[in-house]
Amino acid sequence: MTHFSWLDYTIFGVYLTASVGVGLFSARGSKSLGDYFLAGRGMNSALVAMSILAALFSGISYLAGPADVYKNGFGFAYVVLAFFIATPFTAVWMMPKFYQSRFYTAYHFLEERFTLSVRLLASGLFIFRVALWLAAATYAPALALEKVTGLPLWVTILASGTLTTLYTALGGMKAVIWTDVMQLIVLFGGQLLIVIVALGKIPGGLGGVWDTALTDGRMDISFSFSIAERVNIYSILLAGAFLHLVQMATDQVSVQRYLSAGSLKEAQRSLWIKLWFILPVLILFYGTGLVLYSFYKIHGDPLAAGLIAKEDQILPYFVVTQLPAGLPGLLIAAIYAASMSTISAGLNSLASATVVDFKQRLSRAPAGTQAQQVGNARWITVGYGVLVMGLAFAVSAMPGNLVESVNTVIGLIGGPLLGLFFLGMFTQRATTRGALLGCLAGFMGLLSIYLYQNGFLTAVKPAPVVSFIWFSLFGCLITMGVGLLTSRPSVD
Repeated sequence: MTHFSWLDYTIFGVYLTASVGVGLFSARGSKSLGDYFLAGRGMNSALVAMSILAALFSGISYLAGPADVYKNGFGFAYVVLAFFIATPFTAVWMMPKFYQSRFYTAYHFLEERFTLSVRLLASGLFIFRVALWLAAATYAPALALEKVTGLPLWVTILASGTLTTLYTALGGMKAVIWTDVMQLIVLFGGQLLIVIVALGKIPGGLGGVWDTALTDGRMDISFSFSIAERVNIYSILLAGAFLHLVQMATDQVSVQRYLSAGSLKEAQRSLWIKLWFILPVLILFYGTGLVLYSFYKIHGDPLAAGLIAKEDQILPYFVVTQLPAGLPGLLIAAIYAASMSTISAGLNSLASATVVDFKQRLSRAPAGTQAQQVGNARWITVGYGVLVMGLAFAVSAMPGNLVESVNTVIGLIGGPLLGLFFLGMFTQRATTRGALLGCLAGFMGLLSIYLYQNGFLTAVKPAPVVSFIWFSLFGCLITMGVGLLTSRPSVD
């Protein structure tokens, strides 16, 4: 397989240097925790919307979205429709409960509704889930770069993790948002370029891709209501909406950006803008999988030929073998930068949850000067960067492709967390006891299903019982059901 040319390496290096430079330039002016974690609460809705999209649309999406459509068809890609359910629900019914001037994290709300123990549990679950998610986001571009450059996986993981940790620790939320915006533009443009080049080598161009997709059933979606089926129309709309709600309404990565907006109306407007941003972006990225399927149906499937080890490598394989010198360097840098954007957002949010929900809330020692608080936050960010790099080496052992692995993690931990917020926001009966027991039941129930389906509890791996896409919904429902049943008003 062809590897990078010297021109590719040069462009790749220049682009990554520019990304770090923007982050470091933004480091100026972070004199308080409000500046460091919330960008002084002065960001406009368009920037916030682009930052939310970039933070959640990582190199995982860049690689895994087209790869999943390439192998399995467009089925999972219809999950974009669920945004029309999750977005208005978050903006109208959940965001007003978050947007308080004294709130730095989403989990502060849970302490006011329940007790400190629920806040700490929720924040701890967030930290656990996002650390695993960021490990996958670090692994994804490393996998791509290993294939196209020949560099060992450990080198590429350490390179991306170290650079991202550096500018995130120094620059805080302003660095995160401004690099998000730059990287989102390059990401979208790079994917568009890939599609244009591929269409030029497919008879009939876009029409040929569409005809192939219809003929081969790549656009089909099942209407069978089976929770064991990988995807169907019901799981896409119902379970997909809960999957989006986990990241939009319970995730400090998103909520922290809402709180960086100048007002509640600005924060709500950012979500609506994000909805219209995400439609063309996701259509392009998932559509790329159809284009690559048509291309390699004509030119030979590299996965079947053993030229790549996983379908997640199909996009970088196309880039390095089909594009002229220079462009592979730029596009692989775009994949890398997308993951750096996600990692930086996650590291900043992990640090904010740790500092605000644990350190400040539990410590009886004086908080110190603003400069000392920001310094502590930077060191905590560095610590999480090291942890994420370590976890990234374990991601390759997870079963399934990146789409399934990442959404399984989101559901396992995020589903019960969403149930906690629903109990707090939409019920009066729920108590602290019910919230804690419900969350435990939701997590243990999903974990048991996951372990059983992947053969950890049986001698032979059984057929799937529940598709990965349902985990968020079931975790939420189990948490709410057990939480309401075990709530005793007298306890609180």
